[in-house]
Amino acid sequence: MESQIEEYKEQWHDEYLKWICGFANAQGGSIYIGIDDNGIVKGIANARKLMEDIPNKVRDTMGIIVNVNLLNKNGLEYIQIVVPDSSMPITYRGKYYFRSGSTLQELGGVALTDFLMRQTHITWDMHVEPNATLDDIDTEAVNYFVNFAIDSKRLDESAKHESVDNILRKLKLVNKQGQLTFAALMLFGKDIENFCLSASFRIGRFGATQADLIFDDNIVCPLIKMPERIMQTLRSRYLIAPVKYEGMRRVEPLEIPEDALREMICNSIVHKDYRGTFIQMRVWDDHIDLWNSGVFPPEITSENLMTTHESHPRNELIAKVFYLAGFIESWGRGYEKIKSAFAKENLQIPTFEQVRGGVLATIQRERFVELRNQNVGDNVGDVSEMELTERQKNILNLIKDNPYISATQMSVMLSVIKRTIERELAVMKKNGIIYREGNARTGRWVINPPYKN
Repeated sequence: MESQIEEYKEQWHDEYLKWICGFANAQGGSIYIGIDDNGIVKGIANARKLMEDIPNKVRDTMGIIVNVNLLNKNGLEYIQIVVPDSSMPITYRGKYYFRSGSTLQELGGVALTDFLMRQTHITWDMHVEPNATLDDIDTEAVNYFVNFAIDSKRLDESAKHESVDNILRKLKLVNKQGQLTFAALMLFGKDIENFCLSASFRIGRFGATQADLIFDDNIVCPLIKMPERIMQTLRSRYLIAPVKYEGMRRVEPLEIPEDALREMICNSIVHKDYRGTFIQMRVWDDHIDLWNSGVFPPEITSENLMTTHESHPRNELIAKVFYLAGFIESWGRGYEKIKSAFAKENLQIPTFEQVRGGVLATIQRERFVELRNQNVGDNVGDVSEMELTERQKNILNLIKDNPYISATQMSVMLSVIKRTIERELAVMKKNGIIYREGNARTGRWVINPPYKN
């Protein structure tokens, strides 16, 4: 069968020089002439002539050397063209080709720019911003990174005593002339949108359609702190954390495996094309869409993403800092961890696909759907002080499951308008059933003791 490094052709045509270009720009490979698509040797009559012609055509059109071997099976002659991988970008008639999986891609636009940068070992985040200075760096964000990197045992304890400038230099976030890279400004900048307008993470809670936006958040902060900010926002406003007990210990795990969700969020930040638009997370009743600008690198496909593969970060410096902080793995195992985490909890494994110039991850909200479909009003138990209405019982159970739930979220889950929920909450507060701790945006609901059971 054909693969990433093998291609079968029954006869030679000069257009197959494009395949040779594609292999040279990828990881090399072999093209067999005289074998059909099923891997069956058919043989060719002009094998010996091709052994002379093909190397000359490759050299004259692309400037590279290939080995051509004469092979024989059951008296049938066929040839093998062995193409080495090239350390420099190779063109055929002014066009760039790349072997991805078992297909040939002609590169253009952003994909071509990314390819040329990778071939020269330069990524977007390595470029410098000449007008930036250390005053643009948030020292607290750097310290935040250092603490995590020490805890993950990927930095020595002595890093706590180093200057911000030294740390940035050791991370290769400053060039030899002392200029800050975009990676430094994105990871630790006081105002990252000053240097990249799309450096934000937007979350929206939707109803029945795209036009039905119920509420949203726009998270802008140094990238190193962004995963934690996102997880806090999701836990407090968007996702549920059903209560369960492990022995005598009360635990409130998120409806989605938390480590896997964090891994997906970190990947979206690390692999985002920051020349594109902001990262978008759409939370629906039954699923979550997480989209980031920038397609898979040519070596990665939707099919091999969830298997063992080499790591190909779009932003190498940002990825390195996330790795040192312990936020991601460096060996391309992140997607395997996601798959394993969901499988362990008997949940559907997220899907990943390339759409609209980016990567879309889709996560099913199975636990939320299950809870929504239950008759939660039956689970409140006996009320000792006053009789609650059925709706108040439902509200009380939602608060038990998520003390940070908003009136808008309750209205969605209980299929009533927000004004009705607010009226019920006011009555329950007045009657001493519940009260509010903290402010309206980040506070939580607390249930008075007689109504906790």
